[in-house]
Amino acid sequence: MILFLAVLGIVGVSASGPIMAATAAPALTIAFWRNALGALTMGAPVLVGGRGSIASLGRTELKFSAIAAIALALHFACFITSVKLTSVAAATALVCLQAAWIALFQWLRGRRPPFLIVLGLGVALGGVVVITGFDVGVSGDALVGDLLALAGGALAAVYTLAGSRARKSMSTPLYSSICYGIASVVLLAMCLALGQPLIAIPPVAWLGIIAVTVAAQIMGHTIFNHLLATISPLVVSMMILLEIPGAALLAGIFLGEMLPAGTYLGLALIIAGLAVVVLHQGRGGLKRTSTAG
Repeated sequence: MILFLAVLGIVGVSASGPIMAATAAPALTIAFWRNALGALTMGAPVLVGGRGSIASLGRTELKFSAIAAIALALHFACFITSVKLTSVAAATALVCLQAAWIALFQWLRGRRPPFLIVLGLGVALGGVVVITGFDVGVSGDALVGDLLALAGGALAAVYTLAGSRARKSMSTPLYSSICYGIASVVLLAMCLALGQPLIAIPPVAWLGIIAVTVAAQIMGHTIFNHLLATISPLVVSMMILLEIPGAALLAGIFLGEMLPAGTYLGLALIIAGLAVVVLHQGRGGLKRTSTAG
């Protein structure tokens, strides 16, 4: 069952970048609506009192849910903007560095990583240098997109770690509805502050927003939220690594996106480096990493 859910989740998140890159709407508008619609879809438990509702949550659960939601909102703002500035494949690979960010955050908290994890981080960093180096030659916008994707990966790591703490005693629908709801409020405020349209967008853009909500928000993120209850954040991140070749393939097929040969080398280095990080960390202690946050 876990394998089946993981496959659905990977397909869902792989479609995220190509769909959003092709959607003719501002990045913050897309981010707001996918979270707002996701919150409405998952929101039934919040509206019902008693056990399993928002009224039953403690301060710790609410705190980590709020941290995860704010990180998620900022992650989407960075990532969706990045796919409109650089290639979908590069943006997806760089944002998937969340596994490396998780390892780095744990290192900063006093968990000295073994040599293989340091080696894996170094290989992944080499991939980042290769991708950004090629994008410098493409355009300044592409480089900005790369940097936003890197920031999005760090924010995704915070979202994953905080979510693993919140999900220890919360159901998937309840956690998802709270997280998406708070994220949509944050993104609504950003849209209003920056004058981004909420309704006045092309009709075809609404199809893209609905598609990314169903594929990535409900089928992708919600499934991974569910898996966080029983699987280490780093193992979940390992599964998400498959989003990199998946997004590149879909972008090539549906968007006709062609990449410089060197970019594929960068993608391969990131996947290889992160695989070493996650596999070694997972083998070293799933129970230990599941309480990170």
